[in-house]
Formats: sequence, C-alpha cells, structure tokens
Amino acid sequence: MPLEALNHFTIRPVDLERSRAFYSEVLGLPEGYRPPLGFPGHWLYCGDVPTVHLIGPRPEREAGWPERVAGPTGLMDHIAFSCTGLAEMKERLTKAGLAFEERVIPRDRQTQLFLHDPDGIAVELNYPPEETVG
Repeated sequence: MPLEALNHFTIRPVDLERSRAFYSEVLGLPEGYRPPLGFPGHWLYCGDVPTVHLIGPRPEREAGWPERVAGPTGLMDHIAFSCTGLAEMKERLTKAGLAFEERVIPRDRQTQLFLHDPDGIAVELNYPPEETVG
C-alpha cells in the first residue's frame, strides 16, 4: 500500500489563462497531454511528469465551492500521489471509517481514490491500470 511519489498538485486559479502563462511562459513548464476530462484546464510538465494541474470551472461543482479569490496560500484544490496496493488501501480506508470516492480514468484505466484529510484538503491516490478491477 505504499505511496511512492508526489504525482501532482492542482490549483483552481482565478484566471486560468493567466496562471497557465505564468507556469508555462515565465517558469518554463511545457504544456502537455491532458485527458479529455470534460472541463477546462492545463497540465504543465516537469520533465515527463504532469506536475502542475490547473483547472477551470466545473459547473456541477462550483456551487458548493468557495468563490475563487486567492487567499494567503492561493487556491489549492488537491494533492495527488502515485501509489501501489489499491485493494489494501481501500481496505485500510474502510477500516478507518473514511469516506472515499473511486474513479477509473476512461482511456488510461488508472484507478483514483479521492478523500479528504482532517483539515478538508482533498487527497487523490493514483493506482496503475493493472490494479484496476474489471
């Protein structure tokens, strides 16, 4: 059930294109492949890793979220880890009584688990396609 590496962090910027320009044009992170997720966004890469995810509005979720106004630490959406041991982690979360959402990325067949830490920060755990059931 090891968490093996930081996978990415996701920001909900006030101005999606301004943030893309900053990370891409100023810091030099190239924009690369992003699966068709159904909402606007950009994935910016450090080497071969899509490390910075910028996401635009998702109408189905925006109503329950705070207004996009940057605070002292910005607009962090979630942190994600690359992992192995999907079945063990699901069992561990269930035993701990923690709610989580499970998703399978359609084209890539990765399984993702989404949960919240005690302070409400969203955590995404990414498992390789070979661990996806069905």
